[in-house]
Amino acid sequence: MQQTTYHKKIIITGAGGYIGSIATYTFLQKGYEVVAIDNYSRGYKKPLEVLQEKFGQDQFRFYEVDLKNVGNADLRSLQSVFEKEKDIAGVIHFAALCSVDESMKKPEIYFSNNVCGSMNLLNTMQRFDIHTIVFSSTCAVYGEAEYVPVDEAHPTYPANPYGESKRMVEKIMEWYGRLRNLHFVVLRYFNVCGASDDGFLGDSKKPSVLLVQNAVRGALDIEPFYLTYPEVATPDKSPIRDYVNVVDLADAHVKAFEYLIKEGKNDIFNLGTGAGNSVLEIVKKVEEVTGVSIKLKQTISRHGEYAKMIASIEKAKNFLDWEPRRDINKSIQSLLLWYKACPHGWI
Repeated sequence: MQQTTYHKKIIITGAGGYIGSIATYTFLQKGYEVVAIDNYSRGYKKPLEVLQEKFGQDQFRFYEVDLKNVGNADLRSLQSVFEKEKDIAGVIHFAALCSVDESMKKPEIYFSNNVCGSMNLLNTMQRFDIHTIVFSSTCAVYGEAEYVPVDEAHPTYPANPYGESKRMVEKIMEWYGRLRNLHFVVLRYFNVCGASDDGFLGDSKKPSVLLVQNAVRGALDIEPFYLTYPEVATPDKSPIRDYVNVVDLADAHVKAFEYLIKEGKNDIFNLGTGAGNSVLEIVKKVEEVTGVSIKLKQTISRHGEYAKMIASIEKAKNFLDWEPRRDINKSIQSLLLWYKACPHGWI
């Protein structure tokens, strides 16, 4: 029997999470050999099991590894993955805590997990002579927008420890690029929504911190829907955000990795749609697609929020040949497929 040859072998960290699992699915569909890493603190083992069942162990393998512990069995496990999995072309790095509100209450776990974990990963990559990485970052590095749409040259003044932790990792990577031959692309996400187009994979956060997911769950009567924003200076007093589909986001990671393989320069790119919707506009769109009227209840406001954030995506269009192809209605429809199949996500 002839052995299948895959495009490249890559490691994906945080592969059991919402975005990580869908990006893993996307790379597998495009013919990559994928080695997944997750500690299951926020991600899930189940999506990795179903992906392995779908694609087979030759193309997809996964390991339980914690990136943030130094010098113990977990770090040795990280090293053993790199030792066992030869010919790794690069890393797609998702593993991080990502709640703005939680980071305001527990900043220490954000700096420990997001910064120290990333340092351990970068140093392990260096030891095994792997120099290519695509990093999952965030528009939270910008803080309150001084102008919109926000381009990559916008000043970075994070308003919460989550954004600060991501900016710290970006800076570390910039220095490693100068001093240690690291080849990187930083992708700064705006607000992510949707599930895989076929409803096979989706968000399992309990509770989710993502608006579109929570509104769809409310419309399906899976869980009560609550408004969690403070009043801000927008026309309807609810925050305006740029909502990008998660599969479009995953496609951007493939393009970013291929850009680096073709010797693209180290760079930073925004990922969004270039347009914005307020919280209340999103609720209306969910109502229109589902035909359900959502009761609006206000609960405790989240900390660290700002009024308006919309991406400029011209740079990603020009250098990565990427632009979003799915609108907010498509995202809502994919979430309906996902939540009808798995109303409570991965158990």
